[in-house]
Amino acid sequence: MSYSIMSVRSGSTKYLPLVLAALIVPALLQPCEKGDQDSSNELDFYSLFAMDIENDIIIMEKYRGKVSLVVNVASQCGYTEGHYKGLNYLQEAFKDTDKFTVLGFPCNQFGEQEPGTNEEIYSFVRNKMGSNFPMFAKINVLERDVPPTWQYIIGRSHKKPTWNFWKYLVDHTGHVLGAWGPDTRPEDLYDTIKAAIDNIDPEKARMKITRSEEL
Repeated sequence: MSYSIMSVRSGSTKYLPLVLAALIVPALLQPCEKGDQDSSNELDFYSLFAMDIENDIIIMEKYRGKVSLVVNVASQCGYTEGHYKGLNYLQEAFKDTDKFTVLGFPCNQFGEQEPGTNEEIYSFVRNKMGSNFPMFAKINVLERDVPPTWQYIIGRSHKKPTWNFWKYLVDHTGHVLGAWGPDTRPEDLYDTIKAAIDNIDPEKARMKITRSEEL
C-alpha cells in the first residue's frame, strides 16, 4: 500500500487515518527546541495507526500500557526459524503479565525473503511457526511508503533496519527503549523486556532497586 494523498483522492476513506498520519509524522519527528511544547504532548508509537495482516486499520492505542517488541519479519530468511522460536518464547513467557506483546511486520526488502501475500504469510506464521502474536500487513521499512509506525521507531531509535528481524522495544508509554539487529536473539532480550514491564508498576520497580542496593 502506498501512503499517499492519492489514497484519499481515489474515493476511499478507509485509509484516511493512515494517510493523515503519514503526512504529519515527518514533521512531528523533528527534535523539539528548548522552550518548545512540553514533551508530554509529543507523538508516540501508540498514537499511530497500522494495517493488520487482514487489511483492517488498527489503532495502536489498543497496545498502550504494554511493552511491545516490534519486528520486521521474513519467512524465507536464515534467521526465520530461530527468531520465530525466540519470539514465541517471549510471547509465552510474559503472557500472564498481560503487559507485553510481539508485533510482527512482514517486509520483503531484504533479499526478497518475504515474497508471499498477506494471506500466505499469515498461514505460514500461524500454522508452521506456531506464532499467535499480532501480525500486520506487509510493509516497506526503508525508502518509499514507510508507514508511520516505522517512521516513528526508526526516527526515535536512530537505527534503520539493515536486514530482516530488527527488533525495536517500545515501552508502555509508546517510547522507544532500544533496537537490536538479527544477530541478537529475541530470548537474549528477556531481562531488558522484564525490566521494562516492571517499570510499568512504579512500586515494583522501586522495590527491585531497593533490594539491589541492599545486596
